[in-house]
Amino acid sequence: MNRSEIDAKYQWNLGDIFPSDEAWETAFAKVSEMPDFASYRGKLNTAENVLSFLKCQDAYEIELLRVYLYAFLRNAQDESVTKYISYLGKVSMLMTRISSETAFALPELTSLPDETLIAFSKDPSLSDYDAMFLRLLQEKKYVLSEKEERILALSQEALQVSGDAFGMLNNVELNLPEMEYEGKTVQLSHGLYGIILHGKNRAKREECFRLYYGAYRKIINTLAVIYAGNVKKSIFLKDARGFDSCLQMALFGEEVDRAVYDNLLSAVHGGLPLLHRYIDARRQALGYDEMHMYDMHVSLVEDADLTMPYDEAFDLVEKGLSPLGADYVALLHKGRTERWLDVYETEGKTSGAYSIGIFGNHPYVLLNYTKTLTDIFTIAHEMGHALHSYFSNKTQPYAKSQYKIFVAEVASTVNEMLLLRYLLANTQEKNIRKYLLNYFMDMIRMTLFRQTQFAEFEAEAHAMAERGEPLNKDNLSALYYDLNKKYYGEGVVHDREIEIEWARIPHFYNAFYVYKYATGITAAIAISDKILKEGAPAVERYFAFLRGGCSKDPVTLLREAGADLTNKETFDAAMQQFLGALEEFMSLS
Repeated sequence: MNRSEIDAKYQWNLGDIFPSDEAWETAFAKVSEMPDFASYRGKLNTAENVLSFLKCQDAYEIELLRVYLYAFLRNAQDESVTKYISYLGKVSMLMTRISSETAFALPELTSLPDETLIAFSKDPSLSDYDAMFLRLLQEKKYVLSEKEERILALSQEALQVSGDAFGMLNNVELNLPEMEYEGKTVQLSHGLYGIILHGKNRAKREECFRLYYGAYRKIINTLAVIYAGNVKKSIFLKDARGFDSCLQMALFGEEVDRAVYDNLLSAVHGGLPLLHRYIDARRQALGYDEMHMYDMHVSLVEDADLTMPYDEAFDLVEKGLSPLGADYVALLHKGRTERWLDVYETEGKTSGAYSIGIFGNHPYVLLNYTKTLTDIFTIAHEMGHALHSYFSNKTQPYAKSQYKIFVAEVASTVNEMLLLRYLLANTQEKNIRKYLLNYFMDMIRMTLFRQTQFAEFEAEAHAMAERGEPLNKDNLSALYYDLNKKYYGEGVVHDREIEIEWARIPHFYNAFYVYKYATGITAAIAISDKILKEGAPAVERYFAFLRGGCSKDPVTLLREAGADLTNKETFDAAMQQFLGALEEFMSLS
């Protein structure tokens, strides 16, 4: 669909950032005149000088991020428009430049005695930065010289090329084929693929599945080279800073205890028999002799699919999230009416869904809404991200406003869990209830099991490269295929197309991100349970988390909100919820 065909109320209002491209160009010209950061070189040894430098840097970054946000969202509307590709490229160069110009600061600060950094962390004038100084104490061993830090900063733009190349291939140049659908010849797209895979027509699912992966197969060598380049980026940074492994570097960067990652893998591996039970229950419910990978998304319940137009879906989301209070629901409504969201799939638009929020601006949400139940939950999910950013940015100073990526999926998944519980609580009709239980089990399968499978893939891919093994289409596909067999077991025919699923996962270009979906849903299950059982006290603890930014490490913030991920029992509780849903579903069959 062409963007001009979409009612403006379903398009995000970028005028809240800049009223026009001309206004953006004026702001870009201004932000291109960078402050004289070099004047602070060699002087970051007193509280006064450090405060002056940090405030100067913060003020500049806030304006730079505003310029970036507009360029990013304009580009997301249609990734083929050269003008906005250029805008984004210009801002990216500025971001590289500021990293280079301020590269001296980290080595200077980490060269200070421990007692000085501790004193800074306790200085009232530097209270906005207290968490940063304590973090610097931990980072000291991995910080390089000023010259080396500048080289790493200058490399940032070049190191993003693999991700940019994947995005261009996946969203613009994939060349997905045409197919017959609902009596018409249509162009297959990422959104249509999802619709057909959830549809009841098995022959059409198989056709779509094979056509979709066939398009990736045609460029698999290129995709393997691009992904290998992304892994090499991680290894370069790991080696440069002196970490033992890419995984260690990723966990350290997020302030996450290794026990959390180990607990996740242990719980998921222990829960694989439950997943296999679910797959067999799925086969029986569908009446198939054998299950294929293209059978994993279709609903198990006939005539109970909850599909609805976007406006009705948003109304439902607002009702479902009412346990979070009137103020939270009012903010949801504000985002909807003031056009924080871009709703429908259009030609050239970025696929999938996401939220982006920066300090000083309200967040924005990209959707590609297609009326499915999954897309209804996506509204709740992405608005969870958006309001997490909103509360964090509103409460914390800029220096502590950006929450760690590790907790980024928690608020979004709490919203999904509350919406699901609302739907279950408000229906006793057998088919609808079975449908929702099926949806919940698939949520666990897709978010807890599947994302952990992804995490194992990228961890082993990085480990292979660290051992000096080349990454190519053959060994990457073999690795993924073996993991698919491990996770889905003998109850599924492992269609050969699935071996190249790794080649279409955008999050692999943000290394060691995907496991956070799995920890996120685990934390969300624990927190949402407490909200529904305890009411106001649990809601207030949760809001303290939403407002927390990076004022504390993320594992601590979650523990205080009611989800202790250093305790394996938290993960086991999520598995018990999966089992409970499976048993109820089977009892209703």
